[in-house]
Amino acid sequence: MAKETKLLKDKETKKLGGTKTKSLPKDETKKLSVSPTRAKKIKHSYNVKDAENALVLKLKDGDVVIEMYPDVAPNHVDRIKELVRAGFYNGLKFHRVIDGFMAQTGCPYGTGTGGSGKKLKAEFNKMPHKRGTVSMARSMMPDSADSQFFICFADCDWLNGQYTVWGEVTSGMEFVDMIKKGDGANGAVNNPDEIISIDVIADL
Repeated sequence: MAKETKLLKDKETKKLGGTKTKSLPKDETKKLSVSPTRAKKIKHSYNVKDAENALVLKLKDGDVVIEMYPDVAPNHVDRIKELVRAGFYNGLKFHRVIDGFMAQTGCPYGTGTGGSGKKLKAEFNKMPHKRGTVSMARSMMPDSADSQFFICFADCDWLNGQYTVWGEVTSGMEFVDMIKKGDGANGAVNNPDEIISIDVIADL
């Protein structure tokens, strides 16, 4: 653990607060806003391997497709889909963005201190942290991941095996690159960009 602390100095993830959470409306799911025919065309336009395990993340500059890894991080993928379908991530800020490293989001308070209120047991795996990797943020405790995640701008080998990788950007990485970077302490962003929406592609 001492090695991890040294590796992540000035890059460590924000600790997830145990009491600050965003309530999930019970049984709430995303509603279709387009006709079924149009929705079917939209769904197929993303050209993903498995629409049930793929997300479309809408940013200010364009759509980002994330294909998830249910085979290596099944519990994380299930929880992410649950949060997505409840609308949890819509409107949340990219509160911590470090140029050349990663963009972090998923805190309902935009500070890096909050979560959904459900911590996940780590599912560390052999998937590398490379450009486009989507991985869970956590505190120094391995089983503390909640709702916060980050997208790598570049290869980050020093994170391998220490954070749960659950997906990869397969389209639209150029729009991730355009997320506003932080210039504050530990990558804090002034007037940060927001997630417009995230949807499971199978639901479109």
